[in-house]
Amino acid sequence: MNSLSTAQTADPKVSVLVPAYNAMEYLPETISSILNQTYQDFEIIIVDDGSSDNIKDWAKQLSDSRIRLISQSNQGLANARNTGLANAKGTYIAFIDADDIWRPRKLEKQVGILDEYPEVGLVYTWVALIDENGVFQGKFRKNHVHGDVWIKLTTHNVVECGSVALVRRECFDKVGMFDEALPFSCSEDWDMWLRIAAHYNFGLVREPLVYYRNHSNNLSSNWRAMEESFQIVLEKAFESAPESLRFYKNKSFGFAKLRVAWKALQSPNDACETAIGLEEEAVSYYPGIRYTQEYFRFKTALFFVNLFGLQAYNKCRQFTYRLKDVISKLFNVGHISFQKF
Repeated sequence: MNSLSTAQTADPKVSVLVPAYNAMEYLPETISSILNQTYQDFEIIIVDDGSSDNIKDWAKQLSDSRIRLISQSNQGLANARNTGLANAKGTYIAFIDADDIWRPRKLEKQVGILDEYPEVGLVYTWVALIDENGVFQGKFRKNHVHGDVWIKLTTHNVVECGSVALVRRECFDKVGMFDEALPFSCSEDWDMWLRIAAHYNFGLVREPLVYYRNHSNNLSSNWRAMEESFQIVLEKAFESAPESLRFYKNKSFGFAKLRVAWKALQSPNDACETAIGLEEEAVSYYPGIRYTQEYFRFKTALFFVNLFGLQAYNKCRQFTYRLKDVISKLFNVGHISFQKF
């Protein structure tokens, strides 16, 4: 493993870990959003996970002494994060994917919560979705739970994406590193947050301080790997859970199956037939899921895709998001302003 670095600030409060694999199209913008933070006591560790682009030449031109580049052979996202953790000096650890963007006050607001509340191990924020060109897609991911979130986490990853969390370094000393054996990318996040939530409270900033870049290829058709990973994550979580909480297991598996059904529905090669089978499994695990908003949304989407096709459904969904954003602007109801970098 080769390391490229300049003189660094000693003992930063925050270590920002940026896994990068052939990410030069967006990486400079991502790094700029970190450097533009109002909170400045940080280091940036970019982990080049076997890229074949010009990331090393680009990194040599960086003048900020807080930035380090660590290069390794391609070993996947979880391993790249673990490499960053092994080299981090900060008391707090932040993660950002190499194509996402932070709002300027993200670290400031999260650090404030961790500084004030020692029982909080992780702070998350809301998320705004942008497309490949950085254009707001009209959709936010907003969760409201904080404090003891373990039960809620077993049915939904409230942190939403890997670019959101700010975590105390001691959490990783207690629960270990990211699980590199999980077959579906992003499930290692959910697994880690569940492990941390078993020991620490979660804090929340009710603002969309992260822009998640929603590429067209984000909707992976590999729902089978997703299903396998979710099975492993939940089995691990409930294996160590107190007996009093284990009755939630079927409910958690039901919601997991419904999430996989969504993934199958959005995969052109599987679509409706597979999604219906997974939906039936979700109901068999947890019959009460039929009375939830998530289930109603899924059934509505399934009907639309079955009638008009996946492409028409996606266009209609984007139109709906934008219409809701326009209405909220007109009436100033629940609107959150969006700024393009």
